[in-house]
Amino acid sequence: MLKMKLPFLVVLLLFSQFVRGQYLMDMVDTTKDMGKGMLSLLNRFDNVRMSGYIQPQFQVAQSKGAKGFAGGDFAPNSNSRFMLRRARVRFDYINFPKASNKPSLQFVFQFDATERSVNVRDVWGRIFENKYKLFAFTTGLFARPFSYELNLSSGDRESPERGRMSQILMKTERDLGAMISFDPRVKTTKLKILKIDLGVFNGPGLSSPTDYDSHKDIIGRIALKPQSITKNVTLGVAASLLAGGLTQNTKYVYTTQIIGGNKNFVVDSAASNFGKIAPRKYYSIDAQLKIKNKVGFTELRAEYISGKQTASSVSSETPGLAFTGTEGYYVRKFSGAYFYFLQNLGSTHHQIGIKYDWYDPNTEVKGTEIGSAGNNINAANIKYSTLGFGYLYYISENVKLVLWYDKITNEKTRLSGFTDDVKDNVFTCRLQFRF
Repeated sequence: MLKMKLPFLVVLLLFSQFVRGQYLMDMVDTTKDMGKGMLSLLNRFDNVRMSGYIQPQFQVAQSKGAKGFAGGDFAPNSNSRFMLRRARVRFDYINFPKASNKPSLQFVFQFDATERSVNVRDVWGRIFENKYKLFAFTTGLFARPFSYELNLSSGDRESPERGRMSQILMKTERDLGAMISFDPRVKTTKLKILKIDLGVFNGPGLSSPTDYDSHKDIIGRIALKPQSITKNVTLGVAASLLAGGLTQNTKYVYTTQIIGGNKNFVVDSAASNFGKIAPRKYYSIDAQLKIKNKVGFTELRAEYISGKQTASSVSSETPGLAFTGTEGYYVRKFSGAYFYFLQNLGSTHHQIGIKYDWYDPNTEVKGTEIGSAGNNINAANIKYSTLGFGYLYYISENVKLVLWYDKITNEKTRLSGFTDDVKDNVFTCRLQFRF
């Protein structure tokens, strides 16, 4: 009987978050044992907070079957669709020590439910060091401490999606691991302007059903928190590093080289390649400048990322499965960046945004070098750039309208289907509801 009562009471408690406690509190009669038990349960769960958002949207692509990163590829015979891009519910529990208003631990659980699937997005716990109030330790499934855009919530981000580079290099943004953070919570220390995260992660993230090798990624980020430059201007800067790789379980490793005057992927098939680490090395620097004015804010953001990425022959995306047989590891030098310009119009309720991003998966080949006679460079090495622009209407604290157009441009190559710009531009109309 006890096993039946507790889940039922918890469900009632969570439901009360929506109705602001009206029905649940109406049931509490503290003169009876049942009422006393309910009141005790309420006190226990007083540190629980629930939040979430949904993003229903309508999209129109430039052509049927358009492929891209604006919410996934379109169906072969469709260039328009309604979809539920995200539907997130998040639970936070924060524990406060007795006789103190400082948190000692935090636990987070978040899941995402759409018309296609239900997926876990966050399950992590954090312990706060409260003697010096400088450090915190986090472990579980959580966002990697790399890049500004990757760590900006999809509910707060102005553009409908993260850039192509962000989605390819770190699909779903999250991974299993552990992290220590230096983030002073004492206002009097001069170090409060810094935030430093250093973590160890599996590597494949949610793109893989399991960690298929024992090599781990080390990811670090050091940030100068937004600081006032003048009365109306703030600036934040940060640098990130990812030092990782894949344990090679085949002997075939491909790199870009010049052979007979042509650029080609050339294989190294030495038996000693077994067990070596194929590199994943990312370097990032980012900055955010925010200027307050009479109608709201003007904001500029920028980030540049470069490094080496190991992936497959047909994609530069971090592999989700271990390679087998004669499948080879393709090591490419990459680079990419994004730039935001945001401006309020008349008030903080109205905003325009312009975003430009590019991703070059292989900086050692350009344009018509791809697909030229005598080489084996394929479409996975094509550079893409995206010019996005749109209007955002913050209807209320809980509702936001986004009208956004992405003009996507690929470099022209000698490959069939890519000798000119592919017709893959996308318009998105999204209404976000948040609580």
